[in-house]
Amino acid sequence: MLTEFFHKVAGWGHALLGLSVKAEDLGFGQMAARALLMYLILIWLVRSAKKRFLGQPTAFDMILVIVLGSIAARAMTGGAPYFPSVLGMIIIIATHWIFSYVARDSSWFSGLIKGHSTSIIRDGDIDHRALRDAHMSRDDLDEELRQQGIRDPDKVAESRLERSGKLSVIKRGGE
Repeated sequence: MLTEFFHKVAGWGHALLGLSVKAEDLGFGQMAARALLMYLILIWLVRSAKKRFLGQPTAFDMILVIVLGSIAARAMTGGAPYFPSVLGMIIIIATHWIFSYVARDSSWFSGLIKGHSTSIIRDGDIDHRALRDAHMSRDDLDEELRQQGIRDPDKVAESRLERSGKLSVIKRGGE
């Protein structure tokens, strides 16, 4: 009796999602159902991952977003098997979660997968080599400083290009 029920549900799933249909033969309803289900799955997956990767992501976090989007798109359009793709996305999220968990307590591993910040200004002095290594022009630096209300690098105690690519700035005391 229970086996019959599962076979019936599986049959409805195949019909609704077009699981055994070639990509070019998917109907509008099947594509809509795939998209809706994928949207709900992605909400669940993204909420299962750490929230930080949606804020100021590092390259480590951006890779997760790109890979998930790519796998989801292929599954939705029939370019890859639907449920094996969902399993692949779950594995990617789990791996990301494990890596970020380990990186939380290991600065060596964190640096390996997320990179390191780079000191750009120290006590008003610009490190031009670090600026070059970061592929930032002086105009880029000036723009970043202006966005933080600073016109003159001499007024900066420390400025670092963070792992997210954002410039953080600590003004000199009393200014």
